[in-house]
Amino acid sequence: MTTSSTPLADAGYALGPLDGRYRGAVAPLVEHLSEAALNRERLRVEVEWLLHLTTTGAVPGARRPGDDEAEHLRGLVAGFGPQAVAEMAEIERETVHDVKAVEVWLRRQMAGTASADLTELVHFCLTSEDVNNLSYALMVQGAVHRTWLPAARALQVQLAGMAHDAADAPMLARTHGQPATPTTLGKELAVTAARLDRQLRRVERTEVLGKLNGATGTYAAHAVAVPTTDWAGVSRTFVEGLGLVWNPLTTQIESHDWQAELYSDVARFNRVLHDLCTDVWSYISLGYFAQVRGMGTVGSSTMPHKVNPIRFENAEANLEVSSALLDVLASTLVTSRLQRDLTDSSMQRNAGTAFGHSLLAVENVRKGLAGLDVDEAAMARDLDANWEVLGEAVQSVMRAASVAGVAGMDDPYSRLKELTRGRRVDAEGMRTFVAGLGLPDEARDRLLALTPAGYTGLAAELARTV
Repeated sequence: MTTSSTPLADAGYALGPLDGRYRGAVAPLVEHLSEAALNRERLRVEVEWLLHLTTTGAVPGARRPGDDEAEHLRGLVAGFGPQAVAEMAEIERETVHDVKAVEVWLRRQMAGTASADLTELVHFCLTSEDVNNLSYALMVQGAVHRTWLPAARALQVQLAGMAHDAADAPMLARTHGQPATPTTLGKELAVTAARLDRQLRRVERTEVLGKLNGATGTYAAHAVAVPTTDWAGVSRTFVEGLGLVWNPLTTQIESHDWQAELYSDVARFNRVLHDLCTDVWSYISLGYFAQVRGMGTVGSSTMPHKVNPIRFENAEANLEVSSALLDVLASTLVTSRLQRDLTDSSMQRNAGTAFGHSLLAVENVRKGLAGLDVDEAAMARDLDANWEVLGEAVQSVMRAASVAGVAGMDDPYSRLKELTRGRRVDAEGMRTFVAGLGLPDEARDRLLALTPAGYTGLAAELARTV
């Protein structure tokens, strides 16, 4: 691969926005999904495997390291930093193999120490994919549970709180963009909060699988090297000891089905959140939300009155990028030619970018929601301008009366359609119509007392269930 020197490249400027403009928002993911984190987890697997081999007696004659030795070896992982990253990179330039570079580096660290006699157990009977699949499992598990899930859950809780606060705030619904049966703002926010919660619960339940079974998943090298050891049992206890679910049956690679399932769930979360962004953007446009807490920002370089909903627009774009990457990860990682090809190796390196764009979107939505105030007066004006939405209520009462044997209630739908379709109906017009229907007094009075703002059914109660 050829490289060229340019002033901006030499100055270290980032190629992509996640490592440039948005670095601060996604920096926590670097600890889990960067190339450096991958090498740290590879080192962790190598060290823990060596210690597991000695503590289980899997390799007869191998002595068990003392507590100080084990602490030193694990300290190499705990203290993994820029120097180790640079040294491994230098070794990889010689080996042209990333996992081998980690192995060589660990051997060098053990040379001249009390553990020098154990260097032949480094990478013992392992294939690179034994190390890699476990490393990626630990990386993704850490990124999801320590960074992405806490942020996504905080957003869902924030939205649920807004739903409770606005549970009683009546709002004109718009199905197909047209005035429709009123709801409450809280109930509509609760719908999305419940949808997000469902996806997060799926993510939380993800089984993170790992395997350690050799070059083609047969324990061939293990069984030949030490035929008396229960290698499947040793593998299981090792994988489970890392906090993963053991996968006993694989080719050279762990099949990545768990990753595909996880990425599909996260992509679905993204798309539900994208739906929220477009709805909130529309509510801002309608005046239902005031962005008064964004008054210090510049909405337009030439129009000083504007406060643009940029948080939600930015989130939309990042959710689309994230979902596209997650889709391709999910669709490609489940396939591998025969017992192994390297497409997954390149593909998995994009997980950090996919989660980065999602995390950035989550943070933007959280900040955007925090800057909103509900304008109930604007919603009330909209409701009062659309009395025709009570046509559904009137014809439903007429149908019930007809079933009860009240005369003159024939074809209520057509009668309300004639009154309301293609025209505005004000309070006086609707009440005059109701008064002349010949309904029983109780039903008539109930409809005469009804307003668009009062026609929200169980919306408030539903909003509080999330």
